[in-house]
Amino acid sequence: MKMSELLKDVEVLQTVGSTDVEVQSIQFDSRRVGSGDVFVAQRGTTVDGHTFIAQCVEKGAKAVVLEDSTYLPGELKMKNEELRIASQDTTYILVRSSDEALGRMAHTWYGEPSKHLHLVGVTGTNGKTTTATLLYRLTRALGHKAGLLSTVINYVDDQPVEATHTTPDALELNALLARMVSAGCEYAFMEVSSHAIAQERIAGLQFAGALFTNLTRDNLPKTSFAVTNLDDKNGLIMTQNCRGHVFTYSTRSMADFRGKILEEGFDGMLLRIQSTQGAVDTEVFVPLVGRFNVSNLLLICGAAVELGFDPMEVLRVLSSLHPVNGRFETIHAPQGWTAIIDYAHTPDAVENVLRTINEIVSSTAAKQQQPAQVITVVGCGGNRDKGKRPMMARIAYDLSTTLILTSDNPRDEEPAAILQDMAAGLTEDELRHTLIIEDRASAIKTACTLARKGDVILVAGKGHEDYQIIKGVKHHFDDHEVVKQCLSV
Repeated sequence: MKMSELLKDVEVLQTVGSTDVEVQSIQFDSRRVGSGDVFVAQRGTTVDGHTFIAQCVEKGAKAVVLEDSTYLPGELKMKNEELRIASQDTTYILVRSSDEALGRMAHTWYGEPSKHLHLVGVTGTNGKTTTATLLYRLTRALGHKAGLLSTVINYVDDQPVEATHTTPDALELNALLARMVSAGCEYAFMEVSSHAIAQERIAGLQFAGALFTNLTRDNLPKTSFAVTNLDDKNGLIMTQNCRGHVFTYSTRSMADFRGKILEEGFDGMLLRIQSTQGAVDTEVFVPLVGRFNVSNLLLICGAAVELGFDPMEVLRVLSSLHPVNGRFETIHAPQGWTAIIDYAHTPDAVENVLRTINEIVSSTAAKQQQPAQVITVVGCGGNRDKGKRPMMARIAYDLSTTLILTSDNPRDEEPAAILQDMAAGLTEDELRHTLIIEDRASAIKTACTLARKGDVILVAGKGHEDYQIIKGVKHHFDDHEVVKQCLSV
């Protein structure tokens, strides 16, 4: 593709050299640059790609896209005269943002795939994976080909593709979308992390819809829709600049889509779902649990209706969908206790899950001969926000009968130091009533040993993950496997 065509949607501030040149591929990793490629120099969190421009020129880069003008020819310090001469055959394009340019160039390179799909982005603090995954399953159950981009796994129609990030880099993202188009997909559902938005990985994409969103307005044309949460104080703020049609959902107040829990147990809940337009007004049983999942289901229902699916068919399929792996996943023990595996790894998520568990325990208390315990096993990841550690311990202690603090993914940190940070959220007396067991398998097994008939164990933090990272080494570890080992004991 010619560089001039590749730059058609990019705001160019200055060009040195000709853009009437063919490039072989787009690269942002200097190690992958070959002869004839265009290198996009990005400022990373630890490494500045601009410092590798000379190296990429030496390897034969046909063009360089950059945002730091001090690296333009004349300012660029070459290692030798031969390289300086070679640099004269390289085109330099100065842009406002290399991140944004990469996203737009990647979209063009892969044939603008988002324009050939009904692409729906899902963003927010919690619920992205459940919402995107259930929408993907729903759409396929209704007879349409669809793709999924999620934290757990990606799908090109029915073909799984391993997921490495919540949102892939711009090149990988557009390559996956292009594969979906080639496979005949009509729809694509995509988790969009705030990190990916900040890094402009979604630059250039055209969304048909955005769900509880802080996607930039450039990604949402007037023909698009946005569905946002009225129960969240930031819900309408997120869509105040949206050019598309905004719809709302709520479990507490008047909204375009409303839901109410009529009955609830650990195997599902009976809901009443209504829409102001009268398209939906019915009761439905779903094999999902918790007010947060009511919100997710309203979001899914709203999005599906806005995509043009028949409302009653949507509800019929929703009643048969099952939880996403590691999201409030229930395991019933022969001994009569219940374990919940959940990915909750933020204070808000832990609180949501525990409040749901306590509500169900309270509603079934009359059937129990003795009060049910809520036993929580929770840890915090290393090399992440330390401020949430004492908060998570505090919330878990307040909403549990028994609390066990343990390791999550310590990564490069000492597990004991992470546990000490969590323990700082509790008083000395509370710590005397808290178990601290560094080894996660031992912590889960201890919880299972303590559980009696009617009790509930929450194993929080890892959900679908089947590994632990300790001192930079990835070890196999699956919460499900450990719990199931305890079932026959």
